[in-house]
Amino acid sequence: MEGNKFMNWMDEKLMPILAKAAQNIYLQSIRDAFCVFTLPLIISGAIFLIIANPPTALGWGVINAWANAIKPIQDQINIAFNLSFGIMAMAVAFGTAYSLASRWDMDEALCGMLSLVCFFIVCFPATDVNKVKFGDVLNYLGSQGLFIAIILGIVTTTVMKLFTQKGLIIKMPAGVPPYVVRTFRALVPFFVMITASWALEWVIWANLHITLPQLVLDIFKPLVAVSNTYPAAVLEIILMMLLWSLGIHGMNVVSSVAYPFWTAQLAANTSALNHHQALHGIITEPFFHMFTHIGGSGLTWPLVIMFLFSSSKQLKSIGKVELIPAIFNINEPLIFGAPLVLNPILFIPFVLAPVAAVTVNYIAFAANIVPKIVMQPPFTVPVFFGGVIATGGYWQGAALQLVNLIIAAVIYWPFFKMYEKQLVTNEKKAAAEVQADNGVTE
Repeated sequence: MEGNKFMNWMDEKLMPILAKAAQNIYLQSIRDAFCVFTLPLIISGAIFLIIANPPTALGWGVINAWANAIKPIQDQINIAFNLSFGIMAMAVAFGTAYSLASRWDMDEALCGMLSLVCFFIVCFPATDVNKVKFGDVLNYLGSQGLFIAIILGIVTTTVMKLFTQKGLIIKMPAGVPPYVVRTFRALVPFFVMITASWALEWVIWANLHITLPQLVLDIFKPLVAVSNTYPAAVLEIILMMLLWSLGIHGMNVVSSVAYPFWTAQLAANTSALNHHQALHGIITEPFFHMFTHIGGSGLTWPLVIMFLFSSSKQLKSIGKVELIPAIFNINEPLIFGAPLVLNPILFIPFVLAPVAAVTVNYIAFAANIVPKIVMQPPFTVPVFFGGVIATGGYWQGAALQLVNLIIAAVIYWPFFKMYEKQLVTNEKKAAAEVQADNGVTE
């Protein structure tokens, strides 16, 4: 009864608040910017990073031979890394504006282009551009420019929307080709935002002798540091699982806020690896998708196996349906079929198993038992493969996943048996009632 009261309270009081947050268009646009526009750059660039920096710590002859062979051309290989992974903030600036514009039924391409141009302007020092080395600006086009890229993506699109709504645009007469109309409609907000970005960068450079991305980065540094701590990881995973228990995609909601911080940690790791320095980033996106949400959110792979051999017909059928999706870390059939949503019995392990995994993960990475994450594989990469890829080719990544699976199985087992017993009793009761009804009918 107490469990039901708690679930009812969550459904009535907490769910409206969290659902509102999940529907926030700004957070959704930021999430889409990272997942749609930035992720291909991160994955592609990380592949070149691993090629240029193979895991020689494994001590394998073939890997050492490869490292020696590519040493003369390592800088050339890193070009592909620096100009893909290394310009992710450009993709975020364009993607945030594009995604927000699409939700407001505006011109996505022009909003994205304006955001990108303004981002370029604030990344360069207010001096003779011909004397600025591209390498000095490259850092701001990557991880160091993420926060200002998000801000500009939102601000430029909001300004475009405001100017359009207020009629502060150049209107063309009927009969003018559509592409000309698009150009002139955007001209005024383009000029205003470009001028504002230029003026702001000039003022900051003249007074502080730093660029706007560096100023914003300095402001956010404490948050970036806090985001890499164990309490932050626990808070994020608990919030994810609370949302999922209410039927809301917890990873999507939390990642829309946390993605810039996760990406900053991942970028810091890749940069450190590339310069043969110590890696410090722990809390990244793969920390959750590869090492915590194994089989899907809630670390439900062990539960799928339990369902397959369950005495309950309902659970057995769900296990069969979920088996293939679980291989690719998709578990909606399980979450909504078991269900895990608003389930007072399975709610407890649904939260406890991921929290336990986060704890083990943090200890393993912080103590350097497992090499830190340097690559972000797609979340659909199967277990063990994902662990090896995320850590740059080290078997310890797969071993950590195995440990988490065992821990999750131990946590889920007693609650699974409790829930199974309840369902079996109900199924037998329902079967008896059907037989009784058939007997009466005959």
